Amino acid sequence: MNNTRKRYTSEFKTKVVLEVISNTATLAEIASKYSLHPTMLSSWKVDFIERTKDVFADPRKKDDSIREKEEALDEAHRQIGQLTIERDWLKKKYRQLGWIWP
Repeated sequence: MNNTRKRYTSEFKTKVVLEVISNTATLAEIASKYSLHPTMLSSWKVDFIERTKDVFADPRKKDDSIREKEEALDEAHRQIGQLTIERDWLKKKYRQLGWIWP
């Protein structure tokens, strides 16, 4: 008995879901045609419909959570740069005073 799970490509899923949406045949007929379970086709259809809103989304507009993460990353980079400058300045002053940098 083979317990490996079949994996379907996104192209195949799209083709089948578009056929389901077009109502050219019943869900059971399409499932039988492709040797799939009708429940799987229903879940693919739901996923497809939920994600179609992203197709026409403006890529310049970013989700708030993504924007917040980018701002936090920019702030961290700014702080790293500032600390690097301060460390280099302290090293220079230590050497000028004849001390050894730890």
